[in-house]
Amino acid sequence: MAWTREQMCERASKELEDGFYVNLGIGMPTLVANYISEKNNITLQSENGMLGMGPFPKKGEEDPDLINAGKQTITSLADSSFFSSSDSFSMIRGGHIDLSILGAMQVSQTGDLANWMIPGKMVKGMGGAMDLVAGVKKVLVLMDHNAKDGSPKIVTKCTLPLTGKEVVNLIITNLGVFEVNNGIKVLEIAPDISKQEIINSTEANLDFN
Repeated sequence: MAWTREQMCERASKELEDGFYVNLGIGMPTLVANYISEKNNITLQSENGMLGMGPFPKKGEEDPDLINAGKQTITSLADSSFFSSSDSFSMIRGGHIDLSILGAMQVSQTGDLANWMIPGKMVKGMGGAMDLVAGVKKVLVLMDHNAKDGSPKIVTKCTLPLTGKEVVNLIITNLGVFEVNNGIKVLEIAPDISKQEIINSTEANLDFN
């Protein structure tokens, strides 16, 4: 059975190591914040100028003045700090963020990432993704294994405009966990998902060894 979005986010949270500074991209990656253990010293950073984001607020406790880069209401922590967007991007470009978790439309077998536009469709823009993939130490992509039309999102070569070349290190989908290292290595398979199902759902070459 394929993982749910919640299970994918919980699995992604296991990649966060103690002491990490982490940036969560817009969309599903933001949900990872709800699965971070208080035992781990993880600091979440947002491009709009916040260090130390808490989980999403409970219904009725939202503060409209406290939002992340995707304009979602969030919570602060006792040690949260606020600063300008320029300072935030200095942290990113300066290599001070350990991990970024991003969504994607396509990832190639060499780690190329396409996650900001589909030609002919209205998009919000690049946002901070190009800076993130160039500046952070590790990029994890969190996405469905296939697009809504069933086409593979892990491909031999990206056909959509690129955000960055050879930047993705790890991919977590509803079918499993995949390492990008001279190809796509299958690290984990979701329960009751067969190897053949993953092969049929993937365009890129896969290494199951």
